[in-house]
Amino acid sequence: MELTYQSFELLLRHTFTIAKFSRTSTPVMLIQVRHEGYTGYGEASMVPYMGESFQSAADFLNRVNVPQFKYPFDFQHIIAYLDSIAPGNPAVKAGIDIALHDLDGKLRQRPCWQILNSEPSKMPQTSFTIGIDTPELIVQKVKENPDCKIIKVKLGRDSDKELINTIRSVTNLPIFVDANQGWTDLQQSLDMTHWLHEQGVLLIEQPMLKTDPDNNAWLTERSPIPIIGDESVQRLPDVEKAKGVYHGINIKLMKSAGMYEAHQMILKAKELDLKIMIGCMSETSCATLAAAALAPQCDWADLDGPFLTSNNPYQLPEFVDGKWVLNNEAGLGISPLGPL
Repeated sequence: MELTYQSFELLLRHTFTIAKFSRTSTPVMLIQVRHEGYTGYGEASMVPYMGESFQSAADFLNRVNVPQFKYPFDFQHIIAYLDSIAPGNPAVKAGIDIALHDLDGKLRQRPCWQILNSEPSKMPQTSFTIGIDTPELIVQKVKENPDCKIIKVKLGRDSDKELINTIRSVTNLPIFVDANQGWTDLQQSLDMTHWLHEQGVLLIEQPMLKTDPDNNAWLTERSPIPIIGDESVQRLPDVEKAKGVYHGINIKLMKSAGMYEAHQMILKAKELDLKIMIGCMSETSCATLAAAALAPQCDWADLDGPFLTSNNPYQLPEFVDGKWVLNNEAGLGISPLGPL
């Protein structure tokens, strides 16, 4: 078994601004694992605020003892092994996990979604994200929507109402809102949930600081819209902590260290009667299809990475009626556009 990797700068179509950060690209480590003539593809999308980089990913990958990945794969053992190498580093761990899932599907000649017991007919519609920007650019971005049936809006600044009103001036599509911990005043936040409810908003992600469960819980108890934990929910132990604080959780493979633990988080959330959103960072088709393999087990999806980037090194998966289409190809069903 052989593991190789290469750095890749994933370019964004527009400057992407959330409550506290802006960026124009995302460092991505493309990972391949080869075994018995098959190649599994993985991806570590390392958004800067999560603390990973090309250097940290390369340092981690160089410490991986590939013979640990004995086939058939024991993914519980594999994630425990990766965690033993170093704490944190969830994105590069996810990249390895995704590559191994893709390889596993190819070796078994089965699609990953089938191995994970997903039902393609239950695929939720995915949202199309609009970052914080000027009204003129907001309108332009909405018009670039690639037939998604839901708009996701980044909030968390003083211009929140103006941004929503701008979007409502050009579309009546349902809206997801993500405040990215940008709200601070409880009463203003509660008033905003009621106003957003009137504007056709379906859910609100991480309104207040992830380190403030009490105020998030207070808002959740009173909000007419589901409140979803995002930054506060990273890996499996965080799911139980979300109970009583949020109505649901947002799972991202780059936080959960990959598909295996994301699936465990889904199962735990269902056990706790928490709603489930599956989201993404700025990602290529590779990580998008990895998350899409689990999306039918979730209530909502925000898997728009390939639509927000301009140099995706993989083919765009089929997208119909606002949903990613899961094909019957072995593994993830991913196709590189050229040599990686």
